[in-house]
Amino acid sequence: MPEPDIFRALADPTRRAVFERLSAAEMTVSDLTRGFAVSQPAISQHLSVLKGAGMVAERREGRQAWYRAAPGALENLEAWVARYRTFWPERVDALKDVLKGMGE
Repeated sequence: MPEPDIFRALADPTRRAVFERLSAAEMTVSDLTRGFAVSQPAISQHLSVLKGAGMVAERREGRQAWYRAAPGALENLEAWVARYRTFWPERVDALKDVLKGMGE
């Protein structure tokens, strides 16, 4: 099961947008702030949540911090989705068998 922090992090549309932008390129907080209608401290808070969930990595270069999507950030989430992707067809097939048996 994926960490609950991943669901919490992805529940916010701004954090999803930040993660999507960082998946495309490494950026500073200033770079990220330019693309949103929120303050730099708000972007920093969103980055903190994403970092806490293991979804964003930070690299220091002098006084500047650079952020990027962490490699493998969504692996646990993908595994969780894959498990349920097979779960429901199996359940539907079992229900079909039960309904078919009731009709006979």
